[in-house]
Amino acid sequence: MLEARPWTPSCAATPAKVTTRVDISLQNNILELVATGADLASVADRLCREVELRLPDVRCLVLRVDVAGRLHPVAGPSFPEHYLHALDGMMIGPRVGSCGAAAYHGEPHASTDIETDPNWARYLDLTRPLELRACWSNPIKNGRGEVTGVVAFYYRVPRGPTPLERRIIRVCLHLCSIAIEQDIWRAKQVRRAQLDGLTGLPNRAAFATSLSDLDCSEPGGWGLILVDLDNLKIVNDTFGHVAGDALITHAARRLAETAAPDRAYRLGGDEFAVLLQSPEALADPAEKARRLLDAIAQPVSEEDRNLLPRATAGGALIGEGETAEQVRLNADLALYHAKETARGTFVRYWPGIATRMAKRLEAIHSVERALAEDRLLPFYQPILDLRSGELVGFEALCRMRAGDRIISAAEFFEATTDGKVAGAITDRMLERVAADLRRWCDFGIAPRHVGMNFSSSDFHGGRLRELIPETLARHGVPLHHLTLEITETVYLGQGDTVVADTLRWFRSQGLMVALDDFGTGYASLTHLLTMPVDYIKIDKSFTDQLLQNSASRAIVEGVLHIAQELDMGVIAEGVETESQAELLRSIGCAYGQGHLFSPAIDAARATEMLHAARATSPRLSSNGMPTGHDPAAILH
Repeated sequence: MLEARPWTPSCAATPAKVTTRVDISLQNNILELVATGADLASVADRLCREVELRLPDVRCLVLRVDVAGRLHPVAGPSFPEHYLHALDGMMIGPRVGSCGAAAYHGEPHASTDIETDPNWARYLDLTRPLELRACWSNPIKNGRGEVTGVVAFYYRVPRGPTPLERRIIRVCLHLCSIAIEQDIWRAKQVRRAQLDGLTGLPNRAAFATSLSDLDCSEPGGWGLILVDLDNLKIVNDTFGHVAGDALITHAARRLAETAAPDRAYRLGGDEFAVLLQSPEALADPAEKARRLLDAIAQPVSEEDRNLLPRATAGGALIGEGETAEQVRLNADLALYHAKETARGTFVRYWPGIATRMAKRLEAIHSVERALAEDRLLPFYQPILDLRSGELVGFEALCRMRAGDRIISAAEFFEATTDGKVAGAITDRMLERVAADLRRWCDFGIAPRHVGMNFSSSDFHGGRLRELIPETLARHGVPLHHLTLEITETVYLGQGDTVVADTLRWFRSQGLMVALDDFGTGYASLTHLLTMPVDYIKIDKSFTDQLLQNSASRAIVEGVLHIAQELDMGVIAEGVETESQAELLRSIGCAYGQGHLFSPAIDAARATEMLHAARATSPRLSSNGMPTGHDPAAILH
């Protein structure tokens, strides 16, 4: 090892001149080594010895920061081997001593009293035997402003840096930056193995290394958000892989920018990860995830095309007794759950998520078996005129036959969150409803309308515009017999334009549209201005509270007034008692459905009810429509 060249200031030198000589001699000694091709360890060791020679009260340490965010001691001649070994591979972070914090934030960090600094609380067993009482750490940055290392000055007494030390550290940082850049250039091939070639982000190997080096002893001390692009395959298939690569690089750049100071990784394909260590992100992972998803969702231009990236995220924080691999699996479970049930949003892991997913998969398999065995069928709940008691229509509700049991949709609701299964249910229900309507038309007892609920996935790709007319035409059923029922969640699920345009098209074809479960979705009243609907179905939760809660009554009365002004009909759901029905009549609600009148019944019993209604209602024509009435104005 090269020895430091002795330096003794002239007794007559002024402080400014002394300081300048310190700078020049230190710089010249280190640049000489760099110029002769010495390796980084030799250069850093010489630097530390030169510093300690000039600053006897300082112990100097130089560390590298790799692309995965880990610390590696390069030189610290005054430190025992066990101390350097303890630092090696330590993940940087806001509470990882002075060096880890300086590297994480990219700013100098001074711990003027290690004993009382919370950053050092976990490392006092290392510092106390060495009588290290203070530490001043400065990040080494390359020309792009990226942190590549740290220079630390340790002190034996609690204090901060002196003016001379501040000047010397500037020289040290400059020299270390040069030496590290040279070392990086030499190790370029090794470094490439840790970086993704397309995006420049740390890759899956770097991610795995980062996870393995994280401290798992503190619950909530770090976390993970996994992100998947939702539409990469569509972009690749439609516009080609050049456009797909543009989408990936856009997402990577936006993730890295928004994640900072936390670190983003590309795991491959459309998969990304963000390692959470900042206090703000750990305090509110959902808000951090929202910002990440919003950043990705910014349009990207590619050859005169505007691509609209979309992504879904799942995340988890380290829990008591958990390993890094368990956190990764938890975040993966949350991401899978988000992709299956809440695409485009963030889901945070909770202990029951695996059970929830198991129930969902069982529900999907149960519905798939029922479809294969033809055990899914519509049950019909009557809708009555509250003033005359006249049967005006039905709502078709999906039921599953299991032996002697009839299972309601609520028991297999989880299956409907799967787009493929939801589409198959819609197909089967529409086929059965159309067949029942055909029989009722043949008997001359067809109801004015049958309402059927449609999901967000039904509107995807415009399949409803073909499915509904083709199915009804195959059975010879006029379109006006079917009413499309949607919830506000469905209306917003595919975007106002997609769903609203589809609903307008159906209304132009003679179908009516109902807004189901009104009052349980988003800002409901504002949607009435833009949603093309014929009538509103007030949710059962309001009907339940009518007699006990004046606020519920005021809301219902307000909805009735607004509906009248907008020329919409109103149906109250969940009418259970005659008192509720009487109150609804008194405030002007014309229609109701609920167990007071009838539960949902199978097609045979619905046929009997229609025959009875036909016998007592001479106003019905042979096709089941009111004589002299416009089908589009049935409920008005």
